[in-house]
Amino acid sequence: MHAAIERFLVYLSSERNVSPHTLTAYRTDLNQFLDFVRQERGAAATAAAVDHLLIRRYLARLMKAQMRSTIGRKLAAIRACYRYLVRHGLVERNPAELVSTPKREKRIPYHLTIDEVTALVEAPDGPETLSLRDRAILELLYSSGLRVSELTGLDIASLDLDGGLVRVLGKGGKERIVPLGSHALRALNTYLGALPAATPDRAVFLNSRGGRLTRRSVGRIVDRHILRLATMKKISPHTLRHTFATHLLEGGVDLRAIQELLGHSSLSTTQKYTHVNIDRLMEVYDKAHPKARK
Repeated sequence: MHAAIERFLVYLSSERNVSPHTLTAYRTDLNQFLDFVRQERGAAATAAAVDHLLIRRYLARLMKAQMRSTIGRKLAAIRACYRYLVRHGLVERNPAELVSTPKREKRIPYHLTIDEVTALVEAPDGPETLSLRDRAILELLYSSGLRVSELTGLDIASLDLDGGLVRVLGKGGKERIVPLGSHALRALNTYLGALPAATPDRAVFLNSRGGRLTRRSVGRIVDRHILRLATMKKISPHTLRHTFATHLLEGGVDLRAIQELLGHSSLSTTQKYTHVNIDRLMEVYDKAHPKARK
C-alpha cells in the first residue's frame, strides 16, 4: 500500500503539478491513514485490502480529536488516491466513494475591524529595512488578499508598480492579476527603494540573510506585530485575507468579483464571506425596501 501511495504522490507532483504545500498535505494525510491500516490489517496490507467499513472506522477515530473540516480533507485525500488507483488498474474499486463526507461546521471566518487592521499595518513604523519590509507585507496581505504562499512566491517580475498590479501564481498553478491599493503600493515602493537593484527573478520579500521568506517566517512577522497591540487577539496571516474579502463585501463589491480577486475556483468557497452584521443589514433594508421604517 505504501508503494501505491507513493505512486499517487508522484502523479500529483509530476502530472498535476500541485504546489509543495498541497503535496505535503496529501502525503501527511495518506501516511496517517496507512498507519491506521497497518494497525488494523497488518504491516503487509495492500491497497485492495481496504474497504469502506475500515475507512469509516478510521473517520470515527478521527472524530474524537479532529474538526470535521479536517476529517473531510483527509477523506478527500483517500478518495482521490483510490480514484487514481482504480483508473490505473491497481485496485478494482474505490471504497471511499461509499463513505459520506462529514457535514462541516458552519464557521464565520474571523476578521479584523477597519481600526484594528489600520493599527496592525501601521505597527512596523521604523526606518530600518526589515520594518519597511514588514509594513509592505502587512499592507499587501490586506490590500490584495493574497495567500501567504502567493506572497512568498512573488518575484520582482511579478510586480507592475506603474500600473498598480501584481501577478499572482495561485493554487493549481492558476495565474491571476490583482490590483494594489495606494497604501500597499507606497509601502512596496519604499521597501524596494531601500534595497539594492535587483534582477527580475529575485524574490520580493527577503529575510535578514537575503533569502526568500518562508510561509512560517511571515507568520512570525504577523505574530510579532500583534504582540505590540495588546487589544488584539492572536491572528494568522490568513486572517488578513478574510478581512480583505469581508471589507470588500461590506463595501458593496459583487461576490463574483471577490471570487476572482481571491482566486477561488468555486463561488461556494467565496460565499462563506457573505455574513454581514445586523446593523449593516438593517441599513440596507431601510434604504431599499418600500415598506421599511423611514
